[in-house]
Amino acid sequence: MTNFQSEATVGDLGEQGILDAILPLLDSSKASLGPGDDAGALRVAGGEVLVSVDTLVENQDFRLVWPSGQEHKAYDIGWKSIAQNVSDINAMGGNSTGAVISLSLPGNTPLEWAKDFAQGVTDAIKYLGAEELTILGGDLGKASEISVTTTVLGESEHGKILRSGAKPGDLLAVAGHLGDAGAGLEVLEHQSDSAAWNRAVRRLVAGQCRPVPPLGSGPRAAEAGVHALMDISDGLIRDSTRMAKASGVSVDFDLEVLKKFAERLKPAAALTKQEPMKWVLHGGEDFGLLAAFPKASDVPEEFTVIGKVTARSGRRSVVTVGGNPVVEGAGFDHFS
Repeated sequence: MTNFQSEATVGDLGEQGILDAILPLLDSSKASLGPGDDAGALRVAGGEVLVSVDTLVENQDFRLVWPSGQEHKAYDIGWKSIAQNVSDINAMGGNSTGAVISLSLPGNTPLEWAKDFAQGVTDAIKYLGAEELTILGGDLGKASEISVTTTVLGESEHGKILRSGAKPGDLLAVAGHLGDAGAGLEVLEHQSDSAAWNRAVRRLVAGQCRPVPPLGSGPRAAEAGVHALMDISDGLIRDSTRMAKASGVSVDFDLEVLKKFAERLKPAAALTKQEPMKWVLHGGEDFGLLAAFPKASDVPEEFTVIGKVTARSGRRSVVTVGGNPVVEGAGFDHFS
């Protein structure tokens, strides 16, 4: 038996370090696009199939009861399991067509919990506008904690859009919200009485528990000639760093425009005594889209221009805000 006692742990490395270590060991030679973007692509007769998978685990990605006292409904877990995966297909410029779901539950889980979960899945597909998506099957198993793994398949009429195509001179634009889900998570983790939350705070909590990715904006961006595209699942700075490094460029965000996104987060900031710009820059799981467009006339109306792409310089930071360097490692990490 191999002795792993002196080896680094997954907790030591963090999510990106783990990926850097294991991806070279995995054979993706039969894929037309392997790991590295929001979804992979597999050649099939007549075209490609986009593939994405995500997992939600109890006490890692959600709590059944939060420190605020708010119960996390099974319905919302079902909703989010769909939302985060169709977002990945959207981020490739595609539409979701099929899904399989693996659900693992403790044996004492009430049947009503499982039914509420399934209703959340069904309603998310309808509400989000993923009309072509159908549930193909999945797996049900017993576990010591709740775990949901959802795999979604999709296709793109205009061909897959990668995060590696950004070019100096491109405009950076975002569709959807920035910071809502991060603010909502902070509220859920805060020791406050959830019964006293006002309407604005509850809206932000819903952004965390029941996100609404801008489906349709991915294909529209592809049709408009977008150079690079990805979803914002781990925070604007962390994900834009990935786009910049994949494209060999730097990016600079307009601070004044980002401040406008922070305005809607002030109710959560007042409750938790936090700075709202933290969530705009580093909050994840809004599942909006970050796109690099060649020129302003190419930007669809639902996108907001928030910055620009610049040439990479040896000493220049990959990501800056108003010309000032930011902490690139901040944002969501499963192992932080």
